Amino acid sequence: MKGWFNRFSAQILATLPPQRLLSLDVFRGVTITAMVLVNNPGSWSYTYAPMAHAKWHGWTPTDLIFPFFVFIIGISMAIVMDRKPKTPEINTKLIKTAFVRGAKLFALGLFLAVFYYDFTNPKFDWLEQQVMSIRIMGVLQRLGLIFFATVCIVLWFKQVGRALVMATLLLGYWAILMWVPYGNEHTGLFVGKLEFGNNISAWLDDTLFASKNLYFSSATPFAFDPEGVLSTFPAIAGALAGVFTGELLLKKHIPLIKKVKLMLIAGGVCLFVAKIWSIYLPINKSIWTSSYVVMSTGWGLVCLGVLTYIVDIKKFKYWTAPFVIFGANAIAFYMFSAIVARLLIMIPVADTTLHGWLFQKLFQPLFGNYLGSLMFAIAFCLGSFLVMKWLYQKKIFFKV
Repeated sequence: MKGWFNRFSAQILATLPPQRLLSLDVFRGVTITAMVLVNNPGSWSYTYAPMAHAKWHGWTPTDLIFPFFVFIIGISMAIVMDRKPKTPEINTKLIKTAFVRGAKLFALGLFLAVFYYDFTNPKFDWLEQQVMSIRIMGVLQRLGLIFFATVCIVLWFKQVGRALVMATLLLGYWAILMWVPYGNEHTGLFVGKLEFGNNISAWLDDTLFASKNLYFSSATPFAFDPEGVLSTFPAIAGALAGVFTGELLLKKHIPLIKKVKLMLIAGGVCLFVAKIWSIYLPINKSIWTSSYVVMSTGWGLVCLGVLTYIVDIKKFKYWTAPFVIFGANAIAFYMFSAIVARLLIMIPVADTTLHGWLFQKLFQPLFGNYLGSLMFAIAFCLGSFLVMKWLYQKKIFFKV
Protein backbone atom coordinates (compact mmCIF):
# COMPACT_ATOMS: atom_id res chain seq x y z
CA MET A 1 0.00 0.00 0.00
CA LYS A 2 2.81 2.40 0.93
CA GLY A 3 4.65 1.61 -2.31
CA TRP A 4 1.52 2.24 -4.37
CA PHE A 5 0.89 5.55 -2.63
CA ASN A 6 4.48 6.69 -3.18
CA ARG A 7 4.27 5.86 -6.89
CA PHE A 8 0.92 7.62 -7.16
CA SER A 9 2.29 10.69 -5.35
CA ALA A 10 5.37 10.77 -7.56
CA GLN A 11 3.15 10.74 -10.67
CA ILE A 12 1.01 13.61 -9.39
CA LEU A 13 3.92 15.75 -8.18
CA ALA A 14 5.77 15.20 -11.48
CA THR A 15 2.97 17.10 -13.27
CA LEU A 16 3.79 20.31 -11.36
CA PRO A 17 6.33 22.89 -12.57
CA PRO A 18 9.65 22.41 -10.72
CA GLN A 19 9.73 25.98 -9.37
CA ARG A 20 6.12 25.94 -8.16
CA LEU A 21 5.52 26.68 -4.48
CA LEU A 22 3.90 23.37 -3.55
CA SER A 23 2.90 24.50 -0.06
CA LEU A 24 0.31 26.93 -1.48
CA ASP A 25 -1.33 24.14 -3.49
CA VAL A 26 -1.34 21.95 -0.39
CA PHE A 27 -2.74 24.77 1.78
CA ARG A 28 -5.59 25.25 -0.70
CA GLY A 29 -6.22 21.51 -0.89
CA VAL A 30 -6.21 21.00 2.88
CA THR A 31 -8.58 23.95 3.30
CA ILE A 32 -11.16 22.74 0.77
CA THR A 33 -10.91 19.19 2.16
CA ALA A 34 -11.56 20.50 5.66
CA MET A 35 -14.55 22.47 4.40
CA VAL A 36 -16.10 19.43 2.73
CA LEU A 37 -15.32 17.27 5.77
CA VAL A 38 -17.07 19.54 8.30
CA ASN A 39 -20.01 20.17 5.93
CA ASN A 40 -20.89 16.49 5.58
CA PRO A 41 -21.20 14.69 8.92
CA GLY A 42 -23.33 11.59 9.20
CA SER A 43 -25.58 13.51 11.56
CA TRP A 44 -25.51 17.11 12.73
CA SER A 45 -26.63 15.80 16.12
CA TYR A 46 -23.32 13.97 16.50
CA THR A 47 -20.51 16.35 15.60
CA TYR A 48 -17.28 16.70 17.56
CA ALA A 49 -16.92 20.21 18.99
CA PRO A 50 -13.85 21.23 16.90
CA MET A 51 -15.81 20.34 13.73
CA ALA A 52 -18.69 22.70 14.54
CA HIS A 53 -18.79 26.48 14.37
CA ALA A 54 -18.76 28.51 17.56
CA LYS A 55 -22.34 29.29 18.53
CA TRP A 56 -21.63 33.03 18.77
CA HIS A 57 -18.54 34.71 20.29
CA GLY A 58 -15.33 32.67 20.22
CA TRP A 59 -14.00 30.31 17.60
CA THR A 60 -13.22 26.70 16.75
CA PRO A 61 -10.84 25.23 14.13
CA THR A 62 -13.83 25.03 11.75
CA ASP A 63 -14.17 28.82 11.94
CA LEU A 64 -10.74 29.16 10.30
CA ILE A 65 -11.69 27.38 7.08
CA PHE A 66 -13.64 30.11 5.28
CA PRO A 67 -11.19 32.95 6.10
CA PHE A 68 -8.34 30.69 4.98
CA PHE A 69 -10.03 30.52 1.58
CA VAL A 70 -10.28 34.31 1.51
CA PHE A 71 -6.60 34.56 2.47
CA ILE A 72 -5.63 32.10 -0.30
CA ILE A 73 -7.61 34.11 -2.87
CA GLY A 74 -5.40 37.10 -2.07
CA ILE A 75 -2.17 35.10 -2.31
CA SER A 76 -3.16 33.56 -5.65
CA MET A 77 -4.25 36.94 -6.96
CA ALA A 78 -0.86 38.50 -6.19
CA ILE A 79 0.95 35.68 -7.98
CA VAL A 80 -1.29 35.74 -11.06
CA MET A 81 -1.38 39.54 -11.38
CA ASP A 82 2.40 39.76 -11.06
CA ARG A 83 2.61 38.05 -14.46
CA LYS A 84 0.42 40.67 -16.14
CA PRO A 85 1.88 43.78 -17.80
CA LYS A 86 0.84 47.04 -16.14
CA THR A 87 -1.02 49.11 -18.74
CA PRO A 88 -4.40 50.90 -18.55
CA GLU A 89 -5.81 48.61 -21.23
CA ILE A 90 -4.70 45.45 -19.40
CA ASN A 91 -6.02 46.80 -16.09
CA THR A 92 -9.42 47.53 -17.62
CA LYS A 93 -9.52 44.03 -19.05
CA LEU A 94 -8.57 42.57 -15.66
CA ILE A 95 -11.40 44.44 -13.96
CA LYS A 96 -13.90 43.20 -16.53
CA THR A 97 -12.61 39.64 -16.13
CA ALA A 98 -12.78 39.94 -12.34
CA PHE A 99 -16.37 41.16 -12.57
CA VAL A 100 -17.36 38.21 -14.74
CA ARG A 101 -15.60 35.71 -12.46
CA GLY A 102 -17.15 37.26 -9.38
CA ALA A 103 -20.59 37.15 -11.00
CA LYS A 104 -20.11 33.47 -11.89
CA LEU A 105 -19.21 32.62 -8.30
CA PHE A 106 -22.25 34.54 -7.10
CA ALA A 107 -24.46 32.70 -9.60
CA LEU A 108 -23.08 29.31 -8.53
CA GLY A 109 -23.97 30.17 -4.96
CA LEU A 110 -27.54 31.03 -6.00
CA PHE A 111 -27.74 27.76 -7.94
CA LEU A 112 -26.82 25.77 -4.84
CA ALA A 113 -29.41 27.72 -2.86
CA VAL A 114 -32.25 26.44 -5.08
CA PHE A 115 -30.84 22.97 -5.78
CA TYR A 116 -33.07 21.05 -3.40
CA TYR A 117 -36.41 19.27 -3.53
CA ASP A 118 -38.11 17.47 -0.65
CA PHE A 119 -39.45 14.32 -2.27
CA THR A 120 -40.63 13.01 1.12
CA ASN A 121 -43.13 15.87 1.48
CA PRO A 122 -46.05 15.84 -0.99
CA LYS A 123 -46.89 19.41 -0.01
CA PHE A 124 -43.41 20.73 -0.76
CA ASP A 125 -43.58 23.84 -2.96
CA TRP A 126 -40.19 24.25 -4.66
CA LEU A 127 -41.07 27.60 -6.23
CA GLU A 128 -42.19 29.11 -2.94
CA GLN A 129 -39.84 27.37 -0.50
CA GLN A 130 -36.65 27.44 -2.57
CA VAL A 131 -36.89 30.02 -5.36
CA MET A 132 -38.95 32.72 -3.64
CA SER A 133 -37.15 32.06 -0.36
CA ILE A 134 -33.70 31.84 -1.95
CA ARG A 135 -30.77 32.72 0.28
CA ILE A 136 -29.27 35.72 -1.50
CA MET A 137 -25.93 35.78 0.28
CA GLY A 138 -23.74 32.74 0.95
CA VAL A 139 -20.22 31.32 0.82
CA LEU A 140 -19.68 31.47 -2.95
CA GLN A 141 -21.53 34.77 -3.18
CA ARG A 142 -19.19 36.31 -0.63
CA LEU A 143 -16.13 34.89 -2.40
CA GLY A 144 -17.34 36.43 -5.67
CA LEU A 145 -17.77 39.87 -4.09
CA ILE A 146 -14.40 39.65 -2.33
CA PHE A 147 -12.63 38.57 -5.50
CA PHE A 148 -13.93 41.49 -7.55
CA ALA A 149 -13.35 44.08 -4.83
CA THR A 150 -9.79 42.87 -4.13
CA VAL A 151 -8.81 42.95 -7.81
CA CYS A 152 -10.03 46.55 -8.03
CA ILE A 153 -8.12 47.58 -4.90
CA VAL A 154 -4.90 45.90 -6.08
CA LEU A 155 -5.14 47.66 -9.45
CA TRP A 156 -6.05 51.08 -8.06
CA PHE A 157 -3.65 51.25 -5.11
CA LYS A 158 0.00 50.52 -4.51
CA GLN A 159 1.21 48.79 -1.35
CA VAL A 160 0.85 51.75 1.00
CA GLY A 161 -2.60 52.51 -0.36
CA ARG A 162 -3.67 48.88 0.05
CA ALA A 163 -2.43 48.87 3.65
CA LEU A 164 -4.49 52.01 4.32
CA VAL A 165 -7.55 50.42 2.70
CA MET A 166 -7.08 47.29 4.81
CA ALA A 167 -6.76 49.34 8.01
CA THR A 168 -9.79 51.43 7.05
CA LEU A 169 -11.90 48.33 6.45
CA LEU A 170 -10.98 46.80 9.81
CA LEU A 171 -11.06 49.93 11.96
CA GLY A 172 -14.03 51.39 10.09
CA TYR A 173 -16.08 48.23 10.58
CA TRP A 174 -15.19 48.22 14.28
CA ALA A 175 -16.35 51.84 14.57
CA ILE A 176 -19.60 51.08 12.72
CA LEU A 177 -20.35 48.06 14.92
CA MET A 178 -19.75 49.96 18.15
CA TRP A 179 -20.85 53.54 17.55
CA VAL A 180 -23.29 53.89 14.65
CA PRO A 181 -26.95 53.81 15.79
CA TYR A 182 -29.40 51.53 13.99
CA GLY A 183 -32.98 50.32 14.25
CA ASN A 184 -36.46 51.19 13.02
CA GLU A 185 -39.80 52.46 14.27
CA HIS A 186 -40.72 49.02 15.60
CA THR A 187 -37.52 48.20 17.49
CA GLY A 188 -36.28 51.63 18.48
CA LEU A 189 -32.63 52.65 18.24
CA PHE A 190 -29.66 50.56 19.34
CA VAL A 191 -25.94 51.34 19.56
CA GLY A 192 -23.01 48.97 20.00
CA LYS A 193 -24.98 45.74 20.35
CA LEU A 194 -23.16 42.54 19.38
CA GLU A 195 -25.94 40.05 20.05
CA PHE A 196 -27.42 37.31 17.89
CA GLY A 197 -29.94 39.12 15.68
CA ASN A 198 -29.20 42.47 17.28
CA ASN A 199 -26.23 44.24 15.74
CA ILE A 200 -25.87 46.73 12.93
CA SER A 201 -24.74 44.06 10.43
CA ALA A 202 -27.94 42.09 11.11
CA TRP A 203 -30.02 45.26 10.88
CA LEU A 204 -28.64 46.05 7.43
CA ASP A 205 -29.35 42.53 6.16
CA ASP A 206 -32.88 42.72 7.56
CA THR A 207 -33.35 46.12 5.90
CA LEU A 208 -32.06 45.03 2.48
CA PHE A 209 -33.65 41.57 2.26
CA ALA A 210 -36.82 39.80 3.28
CA SER A 211 -36.26 37.57 6.29
CA LYS A 212 -37.06 34.45 4.22
CA ASN A 213 -34.03 35.25 2.03
CA LEU A 214 -31.61 35.20 4.97
CA TYR A 215 -29.93 32.21 6.66
CA PHE A 216 -31.06 33.14 10.18
CA SER A 217 -34.57 34.02 9.06
CA SER A 218 -36.12 33.70 12.52
CA ALA A 219 -33.51 35.75 14.40
CA THR A 220 -34.94 38.65 16.39
CA PRO A 221 -35.22 41.55 16.26
CA PHE A 222 -33.38 41.34 12.93
CA ALA A 223 -33.03 38.38 10.57
CA PHE A 224 -29.50 38.19 9.17
CA ASP A 225 -26.98 36.19 7.20
CA PRO A 226 -23.55 35.05 8.46
CA GLU A 227 -22.28 36.04 4.99
CA GLY A 228 -24.13 39.35 5.12
CA VAL A 229 -23.54 42.59 3.26
CA LEU A 230 -21.79 44.76 5.84
CA SER A 231 -19.63 41.93 7.21
CA THR A 232 -18.27 41.31 3.70
CA PHE A 233 -16.19 44.49 3.93
CA PRO A 234 -13.82 43.33 6.71
CA ALA A 235 -13.53 40.01 4.87
CA ILE A 236 -11.95 41.93 1.98
CA ALA A 237 -9.18 42.92 4.40
CA GLY A 238 -8.37 39.22 4.83
CA ALA A 239 -7.90 38.89 1.07
CA LEU A 240 -5.64 41.96 1.04
CA ALA A 241 -3.52 40.32 3.76
CA GLY A 242 -3.21 37.41 1.34
CA VAL A 243 -2.07 39.78 -1.40
CA PHE A 244 0.74 41.09 0.83
CA THR A 245 1.72 37.50 1.62
CA GLY A 246 1.73 36.58 -2.07
CA GLU A 247 3.95 39.56 -2.86
CA LEU A 248 6.38 38.42 -0.16
CA LEU A 249 6.50 34.94 -1.68
CA LEU A 250 7.28 36.47 -5.10
CA LYS A 251 10.41 38.28 -3.89
CA LYS A 252 13.21 36.19 -5.40
CA HIS A 253 16.01 38.00 -3.55
CA ILE A 254 14.67 36.81 -0.16
CA PRO A 255 15.63 33.22 0.77
CA LEU A 256 12.68 30.91 1.32
CA ILE A 257 13.65 30.18 4.92
CA LYS A 258 13.57 33.91 5.66
CA LYS A 259 10.11 34.16 4.09
CA VAL A 260 8.98 31.38 6.41
CA LYS A 261 10.37 33.24 9.42
CA LEU A 262 8.66 36.47 8.32
CA MET A 263 5.32 34.67 7.89
CA LEU A 264 5.63 33.07 11.32
CA ILE A 265 6.56 36.38 12.94
CA ALA A 266 3.74 38.24 11.18
CA GLY A 267 1.34 35.45 12.12
CA GLY A 268 2.39 35.64 15.75
CA VAL A 269 1.94 39.42 15.78
CA CYS A 270 -1.55 39.06 14.28
CA LEU A 271 -2.52 36.49 16.90
CA PHE A 272 -1.26 38.75 19.69
CA VAL A 273 -3.11 41.77 18.31
CA ALA A 274 -6.29 39.72 17.85
CA LYS A 275 -6.09 38.48 21.44
CA ILE A 276 -5.84 42.02 22.78
CA TRP A 277 -8.47 43.34 20.35
CA SER A 278 -10.91 40.59 21.31
CA ILE A 279 -11.14 42.13 24.80
CA TYR A 280 -12.88 45.11 23.20
CA LEU A 281 -14.33 43.47 20.08
CA PRO A 282 -15.12 39.76 20.49
CA ILE A 283 -13.97 37.26 17.86
CA ASN A 284 -17.12 36.31 15.98
CA LYS A 285 -17.42 34.57 12.62
CA SER A 286 -21.14 35.21 12.10
CA ILE A 287 -20.61 38.96 11.99
CA TRP A 288 -16.98 38.62 10.81
CA THR A 289 -15.58 41.02 13.39
CA SER A 290 -12.28 42.75 12.72
CA SER A 291 -10.60 40.82 15.53
CA TYR A 292 -11.75 37.61 13.84
CA VAL A 293 -10.11 38.71 10.57
CA VAL A 294 -6.80 39.45 12.29
CA MET A 295 -6.93 36.17 14.26
CA SER A 296 -7.71 34.00 11.21
CA THR A 297 -5.08 35.82 9.14
CA GLY A 298 -2.54 35.11 11.87
CA TRP A 299 -3.32 31.40 11.79
CA GLY A 300 -3.26 31.46 8.00
CA LEU A 301 0.26 32.90 8.03
CA VAL A 302 1.41 30.36 10.62
CA CYS A 303 -0.10 27.40 8.74
CA LEU A 304 1.34 28.48 5.40
CA GLY A 305 4.72 29.14 7.00
CA VAL A 306 4.83 25.69 8.58
CA LEU A 307 3.70 24.02 5.34
CA THR A 308 6.32 25.91 3.35
CA TYR A 309 9.03 24.73 5.74
CA ILE A 310 7.87 21.09 5.68
CA VAL A 311 7.04 20.80 1.98
CA ASP A 312 9.24 23.26 0.10
CA ILE A 313 12.31 23.44 2.33
CA LYS A 314 12.51 20.00 3.94
CA LYS A 315 11.00 18.38 0.79
CA PHE A 316 8.72 16.10 2.82
CA LYS A 317 6.00 16.07 0.19
CA TYR A 318 4.81 12.61 -0.86
CA TRP A 319 1.82 12.91 1.53
CA THR A 320 0.64 16.04 -0.31
CA ALA A 321 -0.60 14.47 -3.57
CA PRO A 322 -4.29 14.09 -2.58
CA PHE A 323 -4.40 17.70 -1.43
CA VAL A 324 -2.75 18.87 -4.66
CA ILE A 325 -5.57 17.14 -6.54
CA PHE A 326 -8.27 18.70 -4.36
CA GLY A 327 -6.64 22.13 -4.48
CA ALA A 328 -6.23 22.11 -8.26
CA ASN A 329 -9.99 21.73 -8.66
CA ALA A 330 -11.20 23.47 -5.51
CA ILE A 331 -14.38 24.96 -7.02
CA ALA A 332 -15.24 21.67 -8.75
CA PHE A 333 -14.67 19.82 -5.47
CA TYR A 334 -16.87 22.24 -3.56
CA MET A 335 -19.67 22.16 -6.17
CA PHE A 336 -19.52 18.38 -6.58
CA SER A 337 -19.64 17.79 -2.83
CA ALA A 338 -22.49 20.26 -2.36
CA ILE A 339 -24.58 18.73 -5.14
CA VAL A 340 -23.98 15.15 -3.99
CA ALA A 341 -24.74 16.10 -0.38
CA ARG A 342 -28.06 17.60 -1.47
CA LEU A 343 -28.90 14.53 -3.56
CA LEU A 344 -28.25 12.29 -0.55
CA ILE A 345 -30.84 14.17 1.50
CA MET A 346 -33.28 14.42 -1.42
CA ILE A 347 -33.50 10.71 -2.29
CA PRO A 348 -36.04 8.94 -0.03
CA VAL A 349 -35.14 5.49 1.34
CA ALA A 350 -37.55 3.63 3.64
CA ASP A 351 -38.77 6.18 6.19
CA THR A 352 -35.73 8.46 5.85
CA THR A 353 -33.34 9.73 3.16
CA LEU A 354 -30.40 8.02 1.50
CA HIS A 355 -28.10 10.09 3.72
CA GLY A 356 -29.95 9.06 6.87
CA TRP A 357 -30.17 5.42 5.79
CA LEU A 358 -26.42 5.18 5.09
CA PHE A 359 -25.58 6.67 8.46
CA GLN A 360 -28.13 4.71 10.49
CA LYS A 361 -27.63 1.34 8.79
CA LEU A 362 -23.90 1.36 8.06
CA PHE A 363 -21.81 3.93 9.92
CA GLN A 364 -23.70 4.28 13.20
CA PRO A 365 -23.86 0.49 13.95
CA LEU A 366 -20.18 0.05 13.06
CA PHE A 367 -18.64 3.07 14.76
CA GLY A 368 -21.23 4.55 17.11
CA ASN A 369 -22.72 8.02 17.10
CA TYR A 370 -19.88 10.56 17.01
CA LEU A 371 -17.19 8.42 15.40
CA GLY A 372 -19.76 7.09 12.93
CA SER A 373 -20.70 10.63 11.96
CA LEU A 374 -17.02 11.46 11.40
CA MET A 375 -16.41 8.26 9.41
CA PHE A 376 -19.36 9.14 7.18
CA ALA A 377 -17.70 12.50 6.42
CA ILE A 378 -14.35 10.81 5.75
CA ALA A 379 -15.99 8.28 3.42
CA PHE A 380 -17.70 11.16 1.63
CA CYS A 381 -14.30 12.83 1.08
CA LEU A 382 -12.74 9.57 -0.12
CA GLY A 383 -15.53 9.07 -2.65
CA SER A 384 -15.09 12.64 -3.84
CA PHE A 385 -11.35 12.04 -4.15
CA LEU A 386 -11.91 9.31 -6.73
CA VAL A 387 -13.85 11.73 -8.89
CA MET A 388 -11.37 14.59 -8.44
CA LYS A 389 -8.47 12.22 -9.17
CA TRP A 390 -10.12 11.17 -12.44
CA LEU A 391 -10.64 14.83 -13.43
CA TYR A 392 -7.02 15.66 -12.57
CA GLN A 393 -5.65 12.78 -14.63
CA LYS A 394 -7.89 13.80 -17.54
CA LYS A 395 -6.64 17.40 -17.12
CA ILE A 396 -10.20 18.64 -16.59
CA PHE A 397 -10.14 21.72 -14.40
CA PHE A 398 -13.23 23.72 -13.53
CA LYS A 399 -12.53 27.44 -13.69
CA VAL A 400 -14.89 30.35 -13.26
